[in-house]
Amino acid sequence: MRVDESLRYSVAPRFSGFVETLYADTLYKYVHEGDVLASVYSPEVLSAKEEYLASLKYNKIHKSIEMLESSREKLLLLNVSPKEIKSIEESMKVSKQTDISAPKSGYVFAKNISHLDAFKATQKLFEIVSLERVWVEMQLYQKELATLDALDSFKVKVIGIEDSFEAKKEILYPMLNTKETTLTLRLSVNNKKNLLKAGMYVTIESHAKAEEYLMLPSTAVLRKNGVFYAFVAGEYEGEYEPKEIEVKVLDAKRYSVIRGLKEGDVVVNNALFLMDSDAQINGTY
Repeated sequence: MRVDESLRYSVAPRFSGFVETLYADTLYKYVHEGDVLASVYSPEVLSAKEEYLASLKYNKIHKSIEMLESSREKLLLLNVSPKEIKSIEESMKVSKQTDISAPKSGYVFAKNISHLDAFKATQKLFEIVSLERVWVEMQLYQKELATLDALDSFKVKVIGIEDSFEAKKEILYPMLNTKETTLTLRLSVNNKKNLLKAGMYVTIESHAKAEEYLMLPSTAVLRKNGVFYAFVAGEYEGEYEPKEIEVKVLDAKRYSVIRGLKEGDVVVNNALFLMDSDAQINGTY
């Protein structure tokens, strides 16, 4: 079981600075979207905040919408949160600290700073990984590819977890493992409760699409000279005639009828030997 790569989020500030308080201080800590990961001091951000505050004060006396919007846009481009910008507007004060927040809910899979560290712009400080959806990779032999299209239902079971999980077929990787001569099929599994963890081994059950067949038991089919026959009831009671049919083996006890019979036809189920002898005597076939 693997992390869904589309649910990895890097936290890399657009400014340099110094860590004042580190809240996401351990690996694999779970954080919610918007939680503060670290409170930092950045001279660049502080300068932009003070510029915005000055624009707010100036705009109260001399309307200058363009200057105000320009200084606000600078804060947004530095990825200062709208909540922090609103705080400046309401309090008419600036804080020396700036919060770095979690972009999504998930686990801290990477932490590249410690308390009181300095950091540079674009440096990856954290990686947040959501496990609300995970990938399961199953191995297939080449001969199994013929049945892949028919498989439309997958169920995942994990040792130690009572629940089973429905899985969705996503993609067949476009390369062959030459050592094991297998291909990899990726399934995605909804994991809203975070029960499944990266690295777990699972058991997978797959089911084919339901299909309807016109079937006959093997006891109702006679093979003679490479041709299959069924004895079909005739016009009069007790009258049966051999009819050539085309069938496909489903299993040891059943045939699927491809051609020659329709639903509702009455055929002989047993006593084929007697029917065959009688047909030969009467010259029916």
